[in-house]
Amino acid sequence: MDLFGVLEMIGGLALFLFGMSLMGTGLEKSAGNKLKGLLERLTSKKLNGFLMGVAVTAIIQSSSATTVMVVGFVNSGIMTLKQAINIIMGANVGTTVTAWILSLAGIQGSNLFVKLLKPTSFTPILALIGIIYYMFIKNQKKKDIGLIMLGFATLIYGMEAMSAAVQPLGEMEGFRNLLLVFSNPILGVLAGAVVTGIIQSSSASVGILQALSATGQVTMGTAIPIIMGQNIGTCVTALISSVGTNKNARRAALVHLYFNIIGTLVFITLFSVLNNIFSFAFVNLAANHFYIAIAHSTFNILCTAL
Repeated sequence: MDLFGVLEMIGGLALFLFGMSLMGTGLEKSAGNKLKGLLERLTSKKLNGFLMGVAVTAIIQSSSATTVMVVGFVNSGIMTLKQAINIIMGANVGTTVTAWILSLAGIQGSNLFVKLLKPTSFTPILALIGIIYYMFIKNQKKKDIGLIMLGFATLIYGMEAMSAAVQPLGEMEGFRNLLLVFSNPILGVLAGAVVTGIIQSSSASVGILQALSATGQVTMGTAIPIIMGQNIGTCVTALISSVGTNKNARRAALVHLYFNIIGTLVFITLFSVLNNIFSFAFVNLAANHFYIAIAHSTFNILCTAL
């Protein structure tokens, strides 16, 4: 990869993260207050709390934001620690929606229906409608919808730019050797946790992994430990937000961390042992957008069930 390829990758990453931030801001402005009210009212039962965690996180596209909100509610006495735990469990499932949306970018095919499903086909129209709504319409709700559309269009353009920029990495021996290092489960988990902790978004981190899969060199054996680590790294935001809060609020943030660490330890151990016994064929498969979304959802759902 030459200098221009590196710059294209950095630019794509910047667009992707900025687009995700824009979309999240628009979604929070559009539905944030209503969601906060619902969280306060509908969390008395375990199932209700779990489903609210799923729904809120799927809408605002951030388990970190949901957990931070919950920590704030516990700190102010609006919500008990028990209610908070149910929502946090739901948030871990709701965060998988982003990976499924981004997996559309990896759809292959030449027929009209498949082309229409690809975000690159309708993203320019969304961007046009979004800029019209945001710049030329005074109604605040429509402005927020415009911001959501612009954010989605920007993150898809960023995703495409990253995928195009990293493709030459597949031919580089150094990159292939690096991926072999991360196929070690412990190093893969650490890599996923560190990257996600730095950018403070597991959704963005999964999206970056999906973009890297365009090289054709990322196997499922490498991707799965990284995905597990991403669930640990996403806890950083809630831990930071809990600084200076009361005991139960800090416990809520720590529950999020313990929940993900225990789930990762159990399943990475189980996965490694079973793989050594049965030699799963899918471990050597080249990862793609869709497979990564499946692995992300499966792991988070199993962790929640645990």
